[in-house]
Amino acid sequence: MEPTKVTKSLKGLILRLSSFRNKSNTNSNSTSPTLMSPKSPKPNTVNREQEFKLVFARFDADNDGKISALELRSYFGSIGEYMSHQEAQSVIDDLDTDGDGFIDFQDFMKLMKAKDERDDVRAAFEMFEYEKGCGQISPKSLQKTLSRLGDPKSYDECLQMIKVFDTHGKGGVDFNEFQQMMMA
Repeated sequence: MEPTKVTKSLKGLILRLSSFRNKSNTNSNSTSPTLMSPKSPKPNTVNREQEFKLVFARFDADNDGKISALELRSYFGSIGEYMSHQEAQSVIDDLDTDGDGFIDFQDFMKLMKAKDERDDVRAAFEMFEYEKGCGQISPKSLQKTLSRLGDPKSYDECLQMIKVFDTHGKGGVDFNEFQQMMMA
């Protein structure tokens, strides 16, 4: 399978999981914050894992500790989202680390932790964005944010920092460049 199709399948699964989290939160009668709540503080690791187990159980219809392509399709069908068998199998193949053709709980945890990390990187990016929603960190916005954080830099220093990661030569760093910078 082509890498772009696998990437799209994974992105689709993550988006759908986000949708699941939001739907679960709106359908909940609980007033206490949970993992499903987008504005809740991060719970401790034990509670987080328990929450992930509950989410995993919704996918694992036969309770065998594994999610099959059929279970994945069935779950998304139950919430009104269509997923072809090929899409489901692509997601399974990409996430399955032991080669058994299923997503086990450890595979599922890796996916959920990766999503949390991307959310954290997105939040950090948005903190540096001068004009919210512009999709770019400019030298001026970098300078202002660093000053607020107690690490003042000159405009020229910030310009040089931006140039290092501005692979497109736009005079600013977009989210993809910011992610690469954070992983460097």
